[in-house]
Amino acid sequence: MRALALYGTIGSLLVTALATAPAGGATGAAAAPPAPVPHRIEFGRCAAVEHLPSTVECGRLTVPLDYARPDGKKIHLTVSRIRATARGERQGALVFNPGGPGASSMEFPLYGALPKWRKVARAYDFVGYAPRGVGRSAPLSCQNPKEFAKAPTDSRMHPDAAFKRKKRTEARAYARGCVRRAGADLPYYNSVNNARDLDMLRAALGEKRLTFMGASYGTYFGALYATLFPGHVRRMIFDSVVNPAPHKIWYRNNLDQDIAFERRWGDWLGWVARHNAQYHLGTTKKAVQQAYNKAAGKLRRTPLNGKIGPGQLQSAFLKTGYNDAFWPMRAEALAGYLHGNPKPLIAQALPRDTGAAADENSNAVYTAVECNDAPWPHDWRTWNRDNTEIARIAPFETWDNAWMNLPCAYWPDRPASAAAELDDAVRRADHPATGRDLADVAGHVARTQVDEALHGRRGPLDVHTEPGALPPVLLLAAERDAATPYRGRWSSSAGCPAPRWSPRTARAPTASRSTTTPV
Repeated sequence: MRALALYGTIGSLLVTALATAPAGGATGAAAAPPAPVPHRIEFGRCAAVEHLPSTVECGRLTVPLDYARPDGKKIHLTVSRIRATARGERQGALVFNPGGPGASSMEFPLYGALPKWRKVARAYDFVGYAPRGVGRSAPLSCQNPKEFAKAPTDSRMHPDAAFKRKKRTEARAYARGCVRRAGADLPYYNSVNNARDLDMLRAALGEKRLTFMGASYGTYFGALYATLFPGHVRRMIFDSVVNPAPHKIWYRNNLDQDIAFERRWGDWLGWVARHNAQYHLGTTKKAVQQAYNKAAGKLRRTPLNGKIGPGQLQSAFLKTGYNDAFWPMRAEALAGYLHGNPKPLIAQALPRDTGAAADENSNAVYTAVECNDAPWPHDWRTWNRDNTEIARIAPFETWDNAWMNLPCAYWPDRPASAAAELDDAVRRADHPATGRDLADVAGHVARTQVDEALHGRRGPLDVHTEPGALPPVLLLAAERDAATPYRGRWSSSAGCPAPRWSPRTARAPTASRSTTTPV
């Protein structure tokens, strides 16, 4: 999940209750290796590269690359913080992960200045961090960013055999690039280690128990954390929940996601059709879909500004599945392009060269974590069969999602130790004294069975935020900062990348300026 933090109703309610609820948490013994580092994080001025105001302080957390060898190679994770604004009401630190895998929450402390968060910010230090592999935290790369950001690109809802061969070749090359660039470190970018890093962060912050908020993929490794360290949990907030069932991580979850996004895409098509008097794109979902297909075909023949092709169009319009607030601007862009005014589409879909390195890094972490976490089919016939079947009922995202995850088909086999760690974490969820409740709740909220969808029965979904859930200042900043189309998406059904967000325009509480070295 490179995740745009678009909180839904459940997350909003839980955040509201967080500042007043009595302390509590799971009980049980914490898992073994290794004991958290005893020293606290030394916070000071943030490095200029973080683009954070002086109200935010930054530090560095040192963790083992391989937790089976705690005295071996170390890596350093960047951390950010704004302290609770009412010291007498302080309850501890609130750590946030926006998902991905591959997203950073370094800007999360700025949330405390927004009206919806001020009450929580009185009682909690707001703590963000860049997980392993992300940003300056032992950064991972699989491809030259310039190559990754090449545009225009194509997107086909029903690709032919030649297009599929091309994408298979690209996926194989990308997997090889990950192996070549990361070397022996590659297997250690996984969800179990992310959960262990989180416990190291808890200890380094001086917290006996963790208060954690996770969105999308953040809910999955949050559940793993509660499984591995049940005695260290104080409170956990899960929004846009990933189904943590072992047989869903991650291949089946991604197929489920395709169906969930198709329903959201249908919601948008219907909304545009109801507003035909304004957009003139058709009075039915079918007509609006045909207008979108017409735009994709036109861009395939003649890319807009030389860089906006069907791939950039699909990436931009995928955001309609995140939040209803994107709906009018996307409808305006599509209508403008088809009716002779391409400026709105250029503003919303044109790639930015300045974001290429960050996007490539985020995609590399996403790929490494998902491929390392669980077994993936290695036989192309399995991918082709399953995605062809899903695309019959959910064509909008299915094949683009498949191409994004296809490097996992060519991924080197995980070391036995990594597989055993993940299996052990899942087995622990069955123990009544560990994180079983969390896993059960997550499974219930996120469940969306492919078989049910194919046979016409609908299970419960938690895939989109409610209208108005995202503060306007964040949405506008997210739209500005996410101008570079991203290769990915996120939902309740799978870990997925999303655009970068930035609440920098919010006014943060005043803090004393540190004179220490930037970190």
